[in-house]
Amino acid sequence: MPAPLSPPQTRQRSGQQAEQWAERHLLEQGMRTLFRNWRCKRGELDLVMVDGDTVVFVEVRYRLHSQWGGAAGSVDAGKRKKLVLAAQYFLLQEARWADAPCRFDVVAIEGSDPSTAGLNWLKNAFES
Repeated sequence: MPAPLSPPQTRQRSGQQAEQWAERHLLEQGMRTLFRNWRCKRGELDLVMVDGDTVVFVEVRYRLHSQWGGAAGSVDAGKRKKLVLAAQYFLLQEARWADAPCRFDVVAIEGSDPSTAGLNWLKNAFES
């Protein structure tokens, strides 16, 4: 029998489930995935997708409950700055997308089971 998951492993697993559910939802809306968990020296982009001709940088946030601002509220000014820097670096590294329109979406998920919890898609959540 495997050992029980430690709290950081549980959080990581919940985050992965939330990202999978968010991606599935966005695919059902007609978007296409370019990259999952794209990493660079500037940070990480949870999902990089295409919606029509627009490159969409998707931040997925999962919270067990809505206390202290909940999932959407956790994308504060510092987090937005990191996302913008990572997106800029992405566009430098993936030159074929450099001239495409871009936007930042947030998928906020709250509930005890990240694979079935309430999902709130904030399209064009903030400007860069």
